[in-house]
Amino acid sequence: MTAWKSSLTLFLRYNNVSLLNCKKPHFSRRNAAHFTYHPDTNVPADGEKHKLNMYQAITNALDLALEKDPTAVVFGEDVGFGGVFRCTMGLQQKYGKDRVFNTPLCEQGIVGFGIGLAVSGATAISEIQFADYIFPAFDQLVNEAAKYRYRCGNEFNCGKLTVRAPCGAVGHGAHYHSQSPEAYFAHTPGLKIVMPRGPIKAKGLLLACIEDEDPCIFFEPKVLYRSAVDEVPIGHFTVPLGQADVVIPGSDVTVIGWGTQVHVLCEVAQMAKEQHNISCEVIDLMTILPWDSETIFKSVKKTGRVIISHEAPLTCGFGAELATTIQEECFLNLEAPIARVTGFDTPFPHIFEPFYIPTKWRCLEAVLDIVKF
Repeated sequence: MTAWKSSLTLFLRYNNVSLLNCKKPHFSRRNAAHFTYHPDTNVPADGEKHKLNMYQAITNALDLALEKDPTAVVFGEDVGFGGVFRCTMGLQQKYGKDRVFNTPLCEQGIVGFGIGLAVSGATAISEIQFADYIFPAFDQLVNEAAKYRYRCGNEFNCGKLTVRAPCGAVGHGAHYHSQSPEAYFAHTPGLKIVMPRGPIKAKGLLLACIEDEDPCIFFEPKVLYRSAVDEVPIGHFTVPLGQADVVIPGSDVTVIGWGTQVHVLCEVAQMAKEQHNISCEVIDLMTILPWDSETIFKSVKKTGRVIISHEAPLTCGFGAELATTIQEECFLNLEAPIARVTGFDTPFPHIFEPFYIPTKWRCLEAVLDIVKF
């Protein structure tokens, strides 16, 4: 018992500060975000702008889609109430329960229903509450939605299907609420896979997905819902699918990411320049499938060095596809082996999340290593 009390006392003394009398113990604090948000300066539309966070920009996009297209419907678990992340707040009140409605907790049914709606001529916008729970709908997405146009010789298609899914690390989500499953679906011809880095791109890319003629999966990094704020044009605009964005121009190293990781890489580029006089070109892939090889190859031929970073595990992550294709097309331009900084080949952890995600320190180390090679 004495040893147990000693251990407890040691645990309750954190940084030599006694927590026994604290109203709010130190160990209850959440870790700070592993990134600093870099506002988007590449605004693709003129006109009136409002300061919106990412979930508000997504709500705005859905509102515009429902207003423009009378066949558009939004559905999923709890979307009628606004959804767990509030992305559909107020839409049911504005457009009615026939166009914005809750579904049973059945992801396979949600996507299957969306396929049926799209084939019938409606614009189907479904929400999977967490990307981690999209796997029960995997068969519907890869064996039905992706192949529909091909198997019927374009006589029918379900191209007006968009599936939204919050994804990625959030600070305390652990193995059922923090995964980044984009690579699973990028293996499937017939789907388009998209992941924005902030409010402006989220709105423009989501509207592009909704209006696209192929089924799209739109992954939304949930940690950005409230932490990412931009001056967003409130009118209708789209960001083209299949085009990457050069966020920071550079000359020494090409660093490629998507979603939240773009902001980590922007901070890395700043640190590399200020502390080591290394110029990094930061590229946001934005569309995972089809990805913009032209922009990537142009950058790699200029810098001769490439680092790819994503939160998903290393093995068979989408970085592997990028690395292979870059090696095939740009081999004679490379000055060093292509590097990947990623999550590890384990289930996504809880208390060890800061060790799992590709932080700015891991990415900066990769930059220094590749320049010294």
